[in-house]
Amino acid sequence: MIDCPEKRRRMVKDQIEERGVTDQRVLKALAKVPRHLFVPEALIDQAYDDSPLVIGHGQTISQPYTVAFMTEALELKGDERVLEIGTGSGYQAAVLAELAQEIFSIERIPELADLARERLADLGYKNVRVKVGDGTLGWEEFAPYGAIMVTASGPEIPEPFIAQLAEGGRLVLPVGDRSSQNMYRVRKKRGELVKDYLGPFRFVELVGEHGYKG
Repeated sequence: MIDCPEKRRRMVKDQIEERGVTDQRVLKALAKVPRHLFVPEALIDQAYDDSPLVIGHGQTISQPYTVAFMTEALELKGDERVLEIGTGSGYQAAVLAELAQEIFSIERIPELADLARERLADLGYKNVRVKVGDGTLGWEEFAPYGAIMVTASGPEIPEPFIAQLAEGGRLVLPVGDRSSQNMYRVRKKRGELVKDYLGPFRFVELVGEHGYKG
């Protein structure tokens, strides 16, 4: 299996640290996870570029900075059960698996879910579960979650995410219309939601019962 430690080191230093991500656990995770194994073979040479990449089925793997930014925003300590909406290639799940106790990831496209499971298993990530389904419904069986990450944008915060977020938990997601979205971190405090605005981003659409309509 090929490895690219120097490319990852430069990616972390030039694309992530230089842009303000400071959590050392997050930086170490990004420096460890082999991003090139989560992109199509034809795009391996671009795996560590500062850009999202197409992974098929109209989906993308987010640029490294976005992955790091959202991961840092979750404020993971290591003992959390994390719900991820939008497995994609499995790269974000692998990063989260380095930082939390258990990862539960939902992907609506069976082919992507199968590939992600295979990659994650090959790399020895035993604390990640991937299922095919409507991500906007969450994964009630294993709730509540200390953290929830949504890697697709919707018109509003789906109610199931709020219901499945633990007291004191953090939810990070983009919300907006189809052309532009804003990233938020939502905390649950005494049953109430406290929102932090994290800036403008652009994501693929959140599809499902609580996603965009029409």
